[in-house]
Amino acid sequence: MPSESRARAAAAPLPGPHAALRAGVVWEVLRAALVRRAEAAGRQALDVLDTGGGSGSFAVPVAGLGHRVTVVDPSPDALFALERRAAEEGVADRVTGVQGDTHDLLDVAGRERYDLVLCHGVLEHVDDPAAALRAVAGALRPAGGTVSLLVAGAGGAVLSRALAGRFTEARQVLADPAGRWGEGDPVPHRFTVGRLTALVGAAGLVPGEVQGVGIFADLVPGSLMDAEPAALQALTSLEAEAAALPAFQAIAGRLHLLAGLPGDQ
Repeated sequence: MPSESRARAAAAPLPGPHAALRAGVVWEVLRAALVRRAEAAGRQALDVLDTGGGSGSFAVPVAGLGHRVTVVDPSPDALFALERRAAEEGVADRVTGVQGDTHDLLDVAGRERYDLVLCHGVLEHVDDPAAALRAVAGALRPAGGTVSLLVAGAGGAVLSRALAGRFTEARQVLADPAGRWGEGDPVPHRFTVGRLTALVGAAGLVPGEVQGVGIFADLVPGSLMDAEPAALQALTSLEAEAAALPAFQAIAGRLHLLAGLPGDQ
């Protein structure tokens, strides 16, 4: 729905080195998951669904690996940008854009058709995350599939509010089950690892690998990146090492989780 698209745009991180770092952390895990999925399926080319995929920041690189990607997004402008981006990267024949959202996901994209479903930056903006995740699970092939979830982290919001001197708002994030800091908060839902894994289980999926994203990157001044050429690489290494540690996941700006169907190896 258009309101979901606007909310995602309002809460999206600013472009630049930090955004590239966050995407890179997720991409490394996602690329390994695609390899495992292809081996399990016995096929080199997978069918991938990217719900809320926008202009294709993940969809186009996935297609570049040889997979077929369907992007579902409510924004016609984003889908136009996706088409242009796919053409520029030479993967237009492997990328299909469809207008829709999580409410009609299975109607517009099909049920039980996909080996891997990306659901990045979506669950925090829908009215009912549980219903949205059930739709995502319904898109997986019954023989086996993987879901990649990327959501806003509650702990990261507490930390960022506190460091900004907004201590009352930081306490509100802690107290609010939805992880919001007030009425003006543009993000309807934030998640802890516990809440996210419970949501995954309720959707009939089995939670797997979890990582924290934006643990340090969201806190480091951009001026430091500009002044110190080696800082970005050092920060990238630090993020990668901390991402799998629960203590640091608890304060991450975002959480990335892989999930699969029961019994799927």
